[in-house]
Amino acid sequence: MIAAATFSQYLLFTSIKIMAVFAVLMFIVSYAVWIERKVSAAIQDRVGPNRVGPFGLLQPIADAVKAFLKEDFTPGHVRKAYYWLAPAIVMIPSLLTIAIIPFGSRLGDEPMVISNLNVGILYTFGIVSLGVYGIVLAGYAANSKYPFLGGIRSSAQMISYEIAMGMSVVPIFLIVGSLNLNDVVMYQGGGFSRWLILRQPLSFIIFVAAMFAETNRLPFDLPESEQELAGGYNVEYSSMKFAMFFMGEYAGMTVASAMMVTLFFGGWTLPFDGLDQPATTMAMGWLHIGIFLAKMLVVEFIIIWIRWMWPRFRYDQLMDLGWRRFIPLALLNIVGTAVVLWARGSS
Repeated sequence: MIAAATFSQYLLFTSIKIMAVFAVLMFIVSYAVWIERKVSAAIQDRVGPNRVGPFGLLQPIADAVKAFLKEDFTPGHVRKAYYWLAPAIVMIPSLLTIAIIPFGSRLGDEPMVISNLNVGILYTFGIVSLGVYGIVLAGYAANSKYPFLGGIRSSAQMISYEIAMGMSVVPIFLIVGSLNLNDVVMYQGGGFSRWLILRQPLSFIIFVAAMFAETNRLPFDLPESEQELAGGYNVEYSSMKFAMFFMGEYAGMTVASAMMVTLFFGGWTLPFDGLDQPATTMAMGWLHIGIFLAKMLVVEFIIIWIRWMWPRFRYDQLMDLGWRRFIPLALLNIVGTAVVLWARGSS
């Protein structure tokens, strides 16, 4: 009976965490679009959305209603099964990846992570690699040359930068000595000098560039570059199917920001007033969650800002950067970190 009661309690709290994280993620995704439109308007000396609600704050709700009410049209020339499946596959990896990111320390006896896996980073890269299938399927299902080119570009780009991204974080786990993301956060407690962006700046640079490529954000948005492909892999989509591609991109950007905060910026910790230790009160637990969200939103804002400040790479430059620059640098960083750790251990 005790075991059954404990399992029921675990199931209840896990379900609550899943629903809460999903709700917050969808809220951030919807208003990230509003922020992006406002930022781009400010940079280009425009007004941006200002019609629906004060300062246009209700624009995301209007966009959602419009997407639901638009005619869900399926072109006659598409491969229908793949056409319907692709938008869901694009959205799913972001929702699964958020499960292992620690967004706080504790609330009462509950750890603020949905699934505290000891091999969390391996799970992350396993799930992230599935995202390419949705985009490739969308390009193939459209049965048209421009979406197909977008899908082919994406398969090459995302696979190339997955390698660089995976290799970039290896030195971090060599230093921490664990693949558990909670351990990575706890390692960074005790001062700004322990934040891994300062201990592994090369890993951070490679991870950031690979993250832009993985989420198809400028300057690496070649799979959907409108000037060349009329929209790329999603050009044949409309209504909620198109909205799911849109949501998948922003959800991926949000999850990537959360992962960056966890790996390089101390996660939910701040190195003063005991904020780098697990919470002992409910107020401290909520404060840790607020710290994590604040860091994540700052990173996400910078990602949005970069989109409107940098020109797009040519495709040959994109692939050259991934294969001939980042992968060798990541390998060199792994070897160098391993040698330094070995020298310290043997001295």
